[in-house]
Amino acid sequence: MYRLIILICLIVLGATLESPGQKKRSGDFFKFKNKRIKANQEEDSIIIDVKGLFVIDDLYLDSLEWKEQKELEALLKEQADTAQIVLSYEVPIEVAEQIFIDSVWVTLKEYYSTWSSTDVNPYHIDGEKFKDTLRLPLIFEKPNLAWSLPLEKIEVTSPFGLRRWKWHYGDDFRLVVGDSVRASFDGVVRISKYNYRGYGHYVLVRHYNGLETLYGHLSKRAVKVGDIIKAGEAVGLGGNTGRSTGPHLHYEIRYEGNAIDPEEIFDYEALTIKADTLEITPNTFSYLKEARKIRFHRVRSGDTLSGIAYRYGISINKICRLNGIRRTSILRIGQRLRIT
Repeated sequence: MYRLIILICLIVLGATLESPGQKKRSGDFFKFKNKRIKANQEEDSIIIDVKGLFVIDDLYLDSLEWKEQKELEALLKEQADTAQIVLSYEVPIEVAEQIFIDSVWVTLKEYYSTWSSTDVNPYHIDGEKFKDTLRLPLIFEKPNLAWSLPLEKIEVTSPFGLRRWKWHYGDDFRLVVGDSVRASFDGVVRISKYNYRGYGHYVLVRHYNGLETLYGHLSKRAVKVGDIIKAGEAVGLGGNTGRSTGPHLHYEIRYEGNAIDPEEIFDYEALTIKADTLEITPNTFSYLKEARKIRFHRVRSGDTLSGIAYRYGISINKICRLNGIRRTSILRIGQRLRIT
């Protein structure tokens, strides 16, 4: 066992002296390289290249006695804050290795096999068909993994739920342009981009417990795809970009692409988290039945397809497709047009 620890220490020391761009072969269970995560959907593979993470092969872990596993885990914890250890690994769908992020084990297959830096919901899992009961950890005491509200002061201007004609999948918070917007939990930035018809400048962070949080209408983004971020660190500055009628933060919490009411997790009045764990059941997504109801617009005098499309935030092509009409079709007063 002492020889094993000495070997690992030598590997750690060698990694700290390695130049940033240099590849290093360091044995059967460590690999090192640069800093970032890169996602390439077209090639159906992901290059994971993250500073400060350890990769250990499952077979190697299984070969150790329980006491040896604990000693190895303790050693990695000691080195996590100081060693400049990075990994590089091309991830096929079958990968089963684990990464050790701030003392939390995360399975690569579960964490990275579905990854997109452009699509908010690449999972395409129907929450209405969810049948299980899951308990996701929100905080960890040993080691301490923190949480944070997205803003220092919380004032809800539009809550999660039905808003006029369509479902609002998050909470809107009042802010002043330039206010710091903070990550709710530790995680990795999956999306950082601009969407002019919707979120404006927005950031989506995937967290180690499987949740994802989205921060929309920012004036400036402070992180890039692949950045590792801690709870409370800034993802950007509040703003009024995209489809927005005034400065505010649009904040979403999602699990496998399906939105969750943020007030199931946070108590805004007490400015605290409600529990150490989040229980996800079929009832969590029961709102989808109401959200997916077909809704119509009744044509009034002066209505145009472009005006109706702008009002509901959808394209003219979508209205035409839903109603079997053309852009040149004449609208009749009283006519019902499907808009969802």
